[in-house]
Amino acid sequence: MSATKRRYELSDEEWERVEQYLPPDKRQGQGRPAKDNRLMLNAILWIARSGAPWRDLPERYGPWQTVYSKFKKWDEQHVFEEIFAILSIDADYQDLSMDSTSIKAHEHSAGAKKGVNCEINQEIGTSRGGKTTKIHAVVDGLGNPVHLQLSAGNMHDSKAAVDVLSHVMIRESVVQADRAYGTMKIKDYITEQHATYNIPPKSNVKEPWPCDWWLYKERHLVECFFQKIKQFRRVATRYDKLASRFFSFVLLEAICILVKRYILQSFSNRP
Repeated sequence: MSATKRRYELSDEEWERVEQYLPPDKRQGQGRPAKDNRLMLNAILWIARSGAPWRDLPERYGPWQTVYSKFKKWDEQHVFEEIFAILSIDADYQDLSMDSTSIKAHEHSAGAKKGVNCEINQEIGTSRGGKTTKIHAVVDGLGNPVHLQLSAGNMHDSKAAVDVLSHVMIRESVVQADRAYGTMKIKDYITEQHATYNIPPKSNVKEPWPCDWWLYKERHLVECFFQKIKQFRRVATRYDKLASRFFSFVLLEAICILVKRYILQSFSNRP
């Protein structure tokens, strides 16, 4: 039976795409019956898109404590990571673009009680812009996310680049990035993986290397990806104390992008 779609919620086609990957939540023993997964996911999406506190969740989704418990459970079970990995498996690796974006950490994100250097452990760094978290992303030639990763906001892009690329199969790919990634370490790593880099050299480089500027225009795809995920207010500003909770919101937005593009592609391929 088709459910009525409200703002921020999944359509029937979008739900059919992700339903099979969510863990079944059955009642155990004599406990209460489990809440519907679609209702729970729509409730989490409402929080992600609106940026509202959990306590402001509309009553139609049930108690906010129940929804948060489900979100916490899925986060701890790495459900969002697994769904993202499945949906991104058919990426176009011919051209890859990488970059990062800084996310302002709200004062509510402070106070995690794990470890002495809790803010470092939770990927929050202090720079000129205040406390921030960085989202590192690699997208394919269609602008679809391939890999996502967090770091403290004061970490330079070049320091995280090799670790980010190590999670992506870049063999025979063209890796595009801005000048911040033009270090010898990054270029050597890309070459060792039998891939090609298309990174413009800095103006003070003694021996500049060639850059395909026509192809470099495609790097805007990663910028467009960041623009899309920041339409979700829980990503545009970090409110979560734990990095894993914030990263789950980031993955959820990436999943929504992949699902929408899959549906659009399916419609375009119809005779």
